[in-house]
Amino acid sequence: MSKRLLHTPEGVRDIYGEEYKRKERIEGLIQEKIYDFGYEGIQTPTFEFFDVFSREIGTTSSKELYKFFDKEGNTLVLRPDFTPSVARCAAKYYMETKQPVRLTYRGNAFTNNSLLQGRLKESTQMGAELIGDDSVEADAEIIALTCEALFHAGLSDFQISIGNVAYFKGLCADAGIDEETELELRDYVSGKNFFGAREFLEESGVKSRVLDRLLAVSSLFGGVEILDKAADAGDNETSKKAVKRLKSLYKTLKLYDVEKYVSFDLGLLSKYNYYTGIVFKGYTYGVGDSIVKGGRYDNLLSRFGKDAPAVGFVILVDDLMNAMSTQNVPVSIDDEKIVTLKYDKNDKDDYEEKLAEALKLRHVGGSRVRLIPTK
Repeated sequence: MSKRLLHTPEGVRDIYGEEYKRKERIEGLIQEKIYDFGYEGIQTPTFEFFDVFSREIGTTSSKELYKFFDKEGNTLVLRPDFTPSVARCAAKYYMETKQPVRLTYRGNAFTNNSLLQGRLKESTQMGAELIGDDSVEADAEIIALTCEALFHAGLSDFQISIGNVAYFKGLCADAGIDEETELELRDYVSGKNFFGAREFLEESGVKSRVLDRLLAVSSLFGGVEILDKAADAGDNETSKKAVKRLKSLYKTLKLYDVEKYVSFDLGLLSKYNYYTGIVFKGYTYGVGDSIVKGGRYDNLLSRFGKDAPAVGFVILVDDLMNAMSTQNVPVSIDDEKIVTLKYDKNDKDDYEEKLAEALKLRHVGGSRVRLIPTK
């Protein structure tokens, strides 16, 4: 029977050698900084019941999920997104906890996408969730931690773009747009498909004057000064409160000394419909999309039985690594030399002697030792 070389499926890849060492080091640095902020580790299953990622939850669309069945006939999915999993877990195990809970995770997520922009279908993600605190200070902590984690990993040239979903929801409510139409419109706006959004609104019978006000949100981006313009454009209580929250957030971020890495974009939305307040993305050179995503989701935990606000972020490790490689950002690797001991495989005494030496070097000297048989 002839042998053939097997490759990985489309959208996944092997990581080994020097690249694996760099990835391991970057993940370790990010984890160090998250722990510095008092977060505790959590591990959730790689696959969950379909209901954890259903349309009602507001996460990845069903067509992009990897679905399969167990022997009882339950529909299971590979997790596409950590936040609903962490929310489910926190609702179960921290149901009676009144104080804020800080959790951090790392692992792989799976999305059955069409490989647009060459994105992987399996990606490594690391993030943190602050549960049980609805304050602007909690928003600031999450964004500041995002910045600190990127700094600690070695990246210094990046920008965090911040919006507020509530601003757009206020505009839609003021225009008399129902929730179902709003959610579909958000898909267009979050994808920056404003031509599609205009066509959709026209087909929905939205008047041109209202339509122009809604789509004008795409021009509301820039430094903190754009928030005054956004307040004038959002002439309703919900939108004005959203802008006020962003202004307060900016003041708090100045205390962390990270405001220079922050900009605002009132047209920034997310494909995840569970976000209710601030949303943000982190950008840098060398990749075509964001390397960080996050936001506030005050209603998600209630879907799993616990009424608690929350805010969090995720770092897309593979994209971060690509950016750092493109920017020639050095990653210091503990490249301790491996001691090689050779033994004669036909000489039992020689093997026992070299094995004893290897054990001594490993246990007493703390060395890395490999045993290799000679031919």
